[in-house]
Amino acid sequence: MSGESGSSRRARLYGKDHLGSTTLFSGDFVNFGYWKDFTPGRHLDIGRRTESQAELYRTVLGRLKITPADVALEIGCGMGVGAALALREYDLSAVHGLDLSPDQLDRARRTTAGLVPEQRGRLVLCRGSALALPYADERFDMCYSVEAAQHFEDLARFAAEAYRVLRPGGRLAVTTFFMPATGTIDELRPLIATIDNGIDVVVGVDSFRNDLLRAGFDNVCVESLGERVWPGFDAWIAQTEYKDGWGRNWLKAYHRALIDYYLVTADRR
Repeated sequence: MSGESGSSRRARLYGKDHLGSTTLFSGDFVNFGYWKDFTPGRHLDIGRRTESQAELYRTVLGRLKITPADVALEIGCGMGVGAALALREYDLSAVHGLDLSPDQLDRARRTTAGLVPEQRGRLVLCRGSALALPYADERFDMCYSVEAAQHFEDLARFAAEAYRVLRPGGRLAVTTFFMPATGTIDELRPLIATIDNGIDVVVGVDSFRNDLLRAGFDNVCVESLGERVWPGFDAWIAQTEYKDGWGRNWLKAYHRALIDYYLVTADRR
């Protein structure tokens, strides 16, 4: 499969034998986690791992300035547990979850049926691309994306689409990994297999900031979360069967200033 494209590799990654079924992840979340009060050397149980992933959602949602009347869109909703958390804990009027993978959406429908039975009708799942959002202009008050934008092959188009579907005064929050500076991709490829094979499309964070500004967003804020992401995630990997694999290189790349984890927020004019 040496000629396989990054998009086809991503489709397999979230297909039948999906990434969320591995021990790297838990609780139907698929993210690196935001590790509050992480203590190096302390054993991490599965509950702590799941909580770290939920905490990443809370960190993102907490930057959105949510009110009970708001309708939100999660772009790259995966198995829907983050959207369900948003409904339960932030009292949104409704959350629409969008994902490109039909397998993930099938899992999301099964998973969230037991998580939000009292919220029926307030969680709406839809298949579609982040680069061509299947919604009308000015449809949402909030848009957010949690560790999915590394799969968007054109962040300028994504920024323009997010701007289009947000109402004036709406807010966007995106969290994932970016390069702190451009020009380091050739150093990253030998370290991170998913970057080398095209599954993850990583750009400089300033490039994404400029995409948002060109799309029309104001008040673009870039916040590093690296100290709360990489050490905890590396400690978790060290407890799994992947402890001797390339996944341990994320922390090494962070220490070499080749990669970092960011939360980017912006306001729609």
